[in-house]
Amino acid sequence: MLNIKPRLQLVGSSAGDSQADPDRLDHVFFALSDPVRRNILERLDGQGLLVSELAAPFDISLQAVSRHIQVLVRAGLVRQERSGRISKCSLIAGPLFEAAVWMNRYSKYWQQQFDLLAATLSEIDERRAVETAPKRRGRNKPRRPTPRK
Repeated sequence: MLNIKPRLQLVGSSAGDSQADPDRLDHVFFALSDPVRRNILERLDGQGLLVSELAAPFDISLQAVSRHIQVLVRAGLVRQERSGRISKCSLIAGPLFEAAVWMNRYSKYWQQQFDLLAATLSEIDERRAVETAPKRRGRNKPRRPTPRK
């Protein structure tokens, strides 16, 4: 289950502002550029986890995982709550939503490419159908009348 509270804040705070904050987008895309950080976000989807639980599947130090988490926190993608030495992390979906909205503006270009690809594949299928269709033999052709002498 995704944390929708930030998404609601996003809608409320961006009323009248159709542009996402470029600096925030930079931080989000930088955070998403690393496979470890993307994996951390996937693991946080719908649940809060301790840093030690997040670090368990990785073959890197706990300190390295903590640095990755700090990048996610600066990007606004993760909330980190500390209680003494225990640190629990949870996903914040709002910045991902902003990035998705920004990227969606370019979907028309992708759709044009998909349409072109579909037309090309259809043309290839038609050519193959013509090339592999059984050819008629001479027997089925109407005979020409033999000229009389």
